[in-house]
Amino acid sequence: MLVGNINVWVCRLETVLMWQQQLQGLEMTQQVNHGLTLSDLPLHMLNNILYRFSDGWDIITLGQVTPTLHTLSEDRQLWKRLCQYHFAEKQFCRHLVLSESGHVDWKLMYFVLRKHYPAREQYGDTLHFCRHCSILFWKDCRLALLLKDSGHPCTAADSDRCLTPVSPQHFIDLFKF
Repeated sequence: MLVGNINVWVCRLETVLMWQQQLQGLEMTQQVNHGLTLSDLPLHMLNNILYRFSDGWDIITLGQVTPTLHTLSEDRQLWKRLCQYHFAEKQFCRHLVLSESGHVDWKLMYFVLRKHYPAREQYGDTLHFCRHCSILFWKDCRLALLLKDSGHPCTAADSDRCLTPVSPQHFIDLFKF
């Protein structure tokens, strides 16, 4: 039994049939495995990958893969940047962690700060609630930066003041009974 508009169903059925025809016309060749692994990447690329992580546990986990990645994951600058990304300078001063040599132990400091303060959340596209219109919508961060457009055609005089970001956890919590 079909539910909904018959025209929509016909359109979707035509799309599925077109996909099936395209799949039948594909010829799969056997994939050649050259045996390349993550370890085969140059050091600067591996380092660049580590600098893209925003969670310390992900860095530690990746550092357990190979001895080279372990060495790169222990980089003081990597952990310093991670601390600076997630936490304010005032927070550093309150929970300063020094190594035996008298230098700041950024890796340990990151985990100490995580115990005391929440980590900063950042996502490419974020869900927002418009208090003026009472709707949820996805705010495209790239579009907002380029065009000063949130992706929501709000009728409020100052629409930016009406927007409240909704974290993934908060969104999930909305459905808990």
